[in-house]
Amino acid sequence: MEYSFNKIDHVQLAAPEGSENTARDFFSRILGFKEIDKPEQLRKRGGVWFCSGTIQIHIGVEEPFSPAKKAHPALEVTNIEALKTHLRKNQVEFKEDNKLPNVNRMYIHDPFGNRIEILEWRK
Repeated sequence: MEYSFNKIDHVQLAAPEGSENTARDFFSRILGFKEIDKPEQLRKRGGVWFCSGTIQIHIGVEEPFSPAKKAHPALEVTNIEALKTHLRKNQVEFKEDNKLPNVNRMYIHDPFGNRIEILEWRK
């Protein structure tokens, strides 16, 4: 093959119109992502973008809105147990899942109902 895929550049999740502040609270305050500027020509569409390291999550406005209940991004984390404690303190529900060998993983939902997988590979 003459080409290869290198990494995921970003993941876009949908949200209802006017939900940018709710997204900021969840992705910045609770999950610790940093808000990044959207390019000027895309700002009129609404939504908000976040990053943590090389991971970018773009929240885009979609009308009519319907959350992703099965499709999801999977975020690898270091020290998932500390994150679970942090989520409990912030009243964010999560569902632990032990169906994948050598992985400590859980699922959360953003404030709009989009599913997000968070995992830590066991060594």
